[in-house]
Amino acid sequence: MESNTVSNEAETTDGESSGGNRPVPLSDEDDLDAFVADADAALVEFYTDGCGICASMEPVIGNVARGVETDLAVGLVNPRDDPPLVERFDVRSVPLFVLFVDGEPVARRAEGFIPGEDLTAWVDEHAA
Repeated sequence: MESNTVSNEAETTDGESSGGNRPVPLSDEDDLDAFVADADAALVEFYTDGCGICASMEPVIGNVARGVETDLAVGLVNPRDDPPLVERFDVRSVPLFVLFVDGEPVARRAEGFIPGEDLTAWVDEHAA
């Protein structure tokens, strides 16, 4: 995986996106581990298919990635696709947000829909 973000805008010649961060789909535990290891800070949403709140959070976390003070990678993973993730991250409800700094989980939230401003403040507080 070359980049931690998917962009709908053109990439610059050095491979960096020019903005428009969107969540990167992660298929399993190995993808997740590589994704967070490759980023200084990463916000990962654990979701399930058919979860309306989860789907409504996708554009919010993309906006959060552009609004926080730190360089933030954002990803999405369905723990049902890789059951060991459920136990490893104690997933009891979705959406679950886990913030990783230097590859380690430092904070988590599982409160349903979280407004973008609240999520941005939470990321800034824990990623500093």
